[in-house]
Amino acid sequence: MLSLFKKNTDFKLSGVDKGHYNITYKGVSAIKCPFDYVLYQMIIWEVKPDLIIEIGTHQGGSALYLADQLDLNGKGEIHTIDIPQNKGKENPLVRTHPRIRFFNDGYSNYDTSVLSSYSIILVIDDGSHLYTDALAALKKFSPFVTQDSYFIMEDGIVNELGREKEFGGGPQRAIREFLPGNTNFIRDNRWCDFFGHNATFNVNGYLKRIS
Repeated sequence: MLSLFKKNTDFKLSGVDKGHYNITYKGVSAIKCPFDYVLYQMIIWEVKPDLIIEIGTHQGGSALYLADQLDLNGKGEIHTIDIPQNKGKENPLVRTHPRIRFFNDGYSNYDTSVLSSYSIILVIDDGSHLYTDALAALKKFSPFVTQDSYFIMEDGIVNELGREKEFGGGPQRAIREFLPGNTNFIRDNRWCDFFGHNATFNVNGYLKRIS
């Protein structure tokens, strides 16, 4: 009977990538690496943000997950941002969560003047993953990330998946250019390497504001 079972594991990045497209949260598509979901709930519990800015809504599964984490903290809201073409494509369940607000004019048109009313701000960029957009989002939103909180740049894994050229260098290129001139941020090895060196889809992307 034992001979029917394989003795060796065979985890490959391509398999994890394929599977993560099928992840749901409360039945809503929530496309993220499962490692990162675990890290997010730990970070949210520690930081206890008053506001999470999420760039990239899709169907809203990740926004719903994040909102439920804020429920556990007993405070906070989410501003989830997407482009006009995706307006109305969110799962109806996501629209019912009182902590989620929707912005459908793209990250470049998001009005940052509202941010002065929030004490602790965390930003997650799950947008186009293009180098140009990633760098522009870093420049726009990083000044509003509060000390000891994070700007999480998602999906630098595109490079390891052989798609670097497709995304113009992708998020990793944006991070490499951003950090030298913004020494108030560091790559937080605690999260990037939690499961092993960059065993995350957010490769080098857990950026902590230290001052």
